[in-house]
Amino acid sequence: MNERQETIAKRLDPQANAELWGNWKWQLRNCIRSVEIFEEVLGITFSDAERAVLQTTVQRFPLSITPYYASLIDPEHYREDPVFKQAFPMPQELHVQQYDMADPLTEDDDSPVPGITHRYPDRVLFHVSNVCSMYCRHCTRKRKVGDVESVPTKQTLQEGIQYIRATPAVRDVLLSGGDPFLLSNAQLEWLLQEITAIPHVEIVRIGTRTPVVLPSRITQELVTMLKQFQPLWVNVHFNHPKELTAESAAAVAKLADAGFPLGNQSVLLAGVNDSVAIMKRLVHQLVKHRIRPYYMYQCDLSEGLAHFRTPVGKGIEIMENLIGHTSGLCVPTYVIDAPGGGGKIPILPNYILSWSTNKVVLRNYEGVITTYQEPERYQVTRSDQPWDEAMGDTQATHPVGVGRLLSDDDTAISLVPENNDRMGRRNGRG
Repeated sequence: MNERQETIAKRLDPQANAELWGNWKWQLRNCIRSVEIFEEVLGITFSDAERAVLQTTVQRFPLSITPYYASLIDPEHYREDPVFKQAFPMPQELHVQQYDMADPLTEDDDSPVPGITHRYPDRVLFHVSNVCSMYCRHCTRKRKVGDVESVPTKQTLQEGIQYIRATPAVRDVLLSGGDPFLLSNAQLEWLLQEITAIPHVEIVRIGTRTPVVLPSRITQELVTMLKQFQPLWVNVHFNHPKELTAESAAAVAKLADAGFPLGNQSVLLAGVNDSVAIMKRLVHQLVKHRIRPYYMYQCDLSEGLAHFRTPVGKGIEIMENLIGHTSGLCVPTYVIDAPGGGGKIPILPNYILSWSTNKVVLRNYEGVITTYQEPERYQVTRSDQPWDEAMGDTQATHPVGVGRLLSDDDTAISLVPENNDRMGRRNGRG
């Protein structure tokens, strides 16, 4: 507990000490939920006009910051501070653009039962909690923040489990929210017992921001309970090197030491991490702490996030300066989560310059142009051999999209958009 943390703790609770500061339940009880308390705790004073606008923002998009995360803010230069920008409401959030959407990823439309989003063939996202220790200002699910009616009941969770049980194609379940680690150990254990008992579920993943904003939640009791359910993967959400503190490092070390593979999902945010130098420092620090950079997301089109969005070109620039310039282990996949529910679309710089019948012309990270010789003879491997059947792959799926056009086992020669005018005329509709 450093001096700044002690000052914040005492301002929130005169009885606070290092033991309480390190207790995640104390942290939750003392979350900063108003502009006035934030001013008092951080020693910051807003003008009356600014405070009035901030109050209006909080009425629409609620405020909640853990004391721990607030302690990372530099009160002397808070307006430029990357932690402040992620945690504290800004008037720009009220500037909803015409292309902003409450549910840009159409999660609700891809929900066969409450709590389940089934977008990809072999995996589902399971919304198991609507509670977060901190309300990130860039949250793609801002529509649900603070909405008590969105908190899943046990009956809702049971319906989701039943859907997974009745859908053999699902081999991968991602627990999300909210934050699953804001459930009690007993609740989380019950969920994991139910899900991992389903024969066709091969892995479970948990998405959490607690190691970043509430590292004290990663207790030894939690880790011991989770170890029952291997293989279990944990994805965390660090956006800036400043968030990798001694406390957060200790939290992720407990998870890594317990054998959980760790991945990180960052969001590219204007004024926070939209810099080659910052992103390179972040991915290096992540790998140092045994966290694999997994995704770098383009900021979604959720309501009130316009001030956080960068041009896609900024993300390409960052990737251009990561790929080849540092270890492949440090390079995340840059994705746009397609509006309308199209899923994650990877975005990369162009490395194939051209190709012919026998050669592919490529360039590397230095700008060196080279060629790759294609094989003169190539025999396609068939997928209907006896040994393939003997391996018992009961989850094989037929190709879709462009993969269908590339398949040697499919007769499709084109993909035609729905309501295509030319096809309509052929069929007598136009």
